[in-house]
Amino acid sequence: RMIAALQSRYCDETDIASLKIKHNNVLGYHIDVRAAHAHKLMDSAIFIHRQTTAQAVRFTTTELVEMERDMASAAERALALELEIFDRLRSSVLETAHDLGNAARALAEIDVAAAAAQLATANHYCRPQLVAEPVLNITKGRHPVIEPMLDSQTPFIANDCNLDGGRLWLLTGPNMAGKSTFLRQNAHIAIMAQAGLYVPAEKAVIGLVDRLFSRVGAADDLARGRSTFMVEMVETAAILNRATNRSLVILDEIGRGTATYDGLAIAWSTLEYLHDASICRTLFATHYHELTHLQKTLGQLRCHAMQVREWQGSIVFLHQVVAGSADRSYGVHVARLAGLPAAVLGRAETILNELETGQHGAVDAGMMADNLPLFDYQSNALETPPPPDEIGAALDELQPDSLTPREALDMLYRLKALRCDLVLSPPRSGDKK
Repeated sequence: RMIAALQSRYCDETDIASLKIKHNNVLGYHIDVRAAHAHKLMDSAIFIHRQTTAQAVRFTTTELVEMERDMASAAERALALELEIFDRLRSSVLETAHDLGNAARALAEIDVAAAAAQLATANHYCRPQLVAEPVLNITKGRHPVIEPMLDSQTPFIANDCNLDGGRLWLLTGPNMAGKSTFLRQNAHIAIMAQAGLYVPAEKAVIGLVDRLFSRVGAADDLARGRSTFMVEMVETAAILNRATNRSLVILDEIGRGTATYDGLAIAWSTLEYLHDASICRTLFATHYHELTHLQKTLGQLRCHAMQVREWQGSIVFLHQVVAGSADRSYGVHVARLAGLPAAVLGRAETILNELETGQHGAVDAGMMADNLPLFDYQSNALETPPPPDEIGAALDELQPDSLTPREALDMLYRLKALRCDLVLSPPRSGDKK
């Protein structure tokens, strides 16, 4: 802006409209005029001749030299000024550092308290009661992470957890029924309570916890050469060696990573050790239903199960914890929900029935392979396919991107008519539906 203003003034003073102030690496800033106008500046005491070329003559002035010098040193002077201002600011901050620190801490406490209050109010949390006795009595507890993720049409199922009458709960039930969620939500509640937060429950009486141990999930450690089962055993060992009578332990399916009898033996002995040696509050989820018999010998053990209902050959997860034990794991039902082929599911049910009826005593894979009609079953399971679905065929032919609004509306009426015909038509002979 300064160079442009100076160029405009020189043009007016010399009456040379083509006068330009340019810059190059040799001369720096200079005045450039065509050779035809050079005589106007040669006789002037202001303009100093610098260079002559075939097309132009170049000049400078004392004012332009000083301006160029000031512009070149501007960055250094600006930095020096910034450092001076920063030093003054730093000195002022150091003089009031104590007051600023106190203000920051007060604002942080207000921020945490306000956020916690907003969370508790919005999600209907309660104020927990912390006691010295090693109890864990939670009424209608909920998971603080999963609950906000659900929509209003799918409310979170709250569950009680009372370790006052028995400090060790053995939880059974099928996969996807909510065992891990129940374990984790009670651990979350214990942590939140001791952090001074309200907790997602109607009522919570929690004995102080010195350590919280968790063995949930499955993961290997390839970098250290540890299998999933090895990682599980290392973490279980840490829990058994460090848990005290004031600790809270959640264990999910100990022993699942090895052979059935080995896993059952490890889970069995772990349960006894937690009951007799660690004497800590424990939530122990398992698929080994044989462990429920330990309730007769372990006085502090209480059996609970995730409630499910069978309906039309499938299962409905109620996500409700009730007293008692599950009689089945419903693994085949969960596999059906996952989309395993019908032939695989049917074969699995046949093998399961053989195992449950105990026809072969101890599991003998060779004997079962000989006795179970594998190929006969497959031929029966894969015979005549079901009749074609008219609605499905119509949807397969549909090309949504090429439909006009009118055609889309007509197709909707057509699908509705096909559905009505399907519902109102009498069942064919031999049709099960």
